[in-house]
Amino acid sequence: MPNIKSAIKRTRTIARKTAANKMQKSKIRTLLKKTQSAEAAAEGRVLDLARQTQKMLDQAAAKGHLHKNNVARKKSRLAKAIQTPKA
Repeated sequence: MPNIKSAIKRTRTIARKTAANKMQKSKIRTLLKKTQSAEAAAEGRVLDLARQTQKMLDQAAAKGHLHKNNVARKKSRLAKAIQTPKA
């Protein structure tokens, strides 16, 4: 437990930022899972979900929630999964 006033404030700030980052990452994971399940079920809303997922990934990279290379990899895999025809 910090004793210095500024360290106490930083602890609170870090806790807020950690919570925001976790929430954002959770939203992204949920949206990725929804997109993958819709793609597996061959639903018509796959493209809308994919666009929404890519937008959220880009925003996460811009805000620093995820690394830009991590986002690029996720977007690439998502696009590849959508383009691959199912048998």
